[in-house]
Amino acid sequence: MTGQEDAGSVSWLRDRPQRRAAAGRLGAMVSLEQVRGFVTVAEEGSFRRAADRLRMTQPPLSRQIQKLERDIGVELFDRGQRQVQLTPAGEVFLIEARRLLALAEGAPDTARLVAAGGAGKVRIGFTAASGFGFLGRFLNHVEQGLPGVEVVLREMVSSAQFENLRSGTLDLALARPPFDRTEFDCELVHSEHLMLAVPAAHRLAAEGPIAVEELGGETLLVYAPGPARYFADLVAGILAAVPYTSTHELTQVHTMLALVAAGRGLALVPETAGHLHPDGVRFRPLDGVDDPVVLYAVWRRDCANPALDRVVRLLGSLPPAQ
Repeated sequence: MTGQEDAGSVSWLRDRPQRRAAAGRLGAMVSLEQVRGFVTVAEEGSFRRAADRLRMTQPPLSRQIQKLERDIGVELFDRGQRQVQLTPAGEVFLIEARRLLALAEGAPDTARLVAAGGAGKVRIGFTAASGFGFLGRFLNHVEQGLPGVEVVLREMVSSAQFENLRSGTLDLALARPPFDRTEFDCELVHSEHLMLAVPAAHRLAAEGPIAVEELGGETLLVYAPGPARYFADLVAGILAAVPYTSTHELTQVHTMLALVAAGRGLALVPETAGHLHPDGVRFRPLDGVDDPVVLYAVWRRDCANPALDRVVRLLGSLPPAQ
């Protein structure tokens, strides 16, 4: 190999994107036995001492290294009379070779950890409103209890979460009822009151509880009965005897609050929506309304993800909201 070719090989290995690609292809190109032999020769500086350490004879080890050099297309060692030294390309390759061996040696432990649910990935769906009070607390609890588990979040309405559970693209849903309890397992994870969101300048913005009857004749923002079925049914039941006007059907609580602030109407929203502190909006409790807003953790009965089992068990030890 000429000096120009060697320099080109070193440049190729040191280029970061190509180094990552080379590391990814390394296991397919060569055997772990070859890589381990290369690292041992590099550390010993001698084929003879490396062969003794590997408990093999020198000729097979030399052939391993020669084949490795042919496979990757560069010379890794400068074979001098007294000591074998790494070429510049070999020095760079040694970093990737050690990384590959570390991954291979750790793979059994990782596999056992994943099988026990201590590592892996859990895909969690959640409604926008659940993010106001429950989601962050739950994620912190999972991170502390299962630091090896990766959580992937997907925001979507409850009905879409159930469809994604069925298709296997979600492992856990943080969703509102109704859902098929013969198909899914579930656990109630959060319950709260409804509040009335009122423009700051409105006549009902004064502090204190308000009776539902006082909403008669008002304009209310309501929930779309399809994608926001749970809230639509809940609010419709509470306002069944109240004559009111509705102008917009919405699905997201934060959109409702923005329109309340703009004076477009009043809205019944979960208590934790107050955590958003929207300008121009006041929140008042509802007198005599006992219907809670509930949130469930829902998962497929036949889900085979071990990490999900560990996450579900953590639900029982979740600290209460402050």
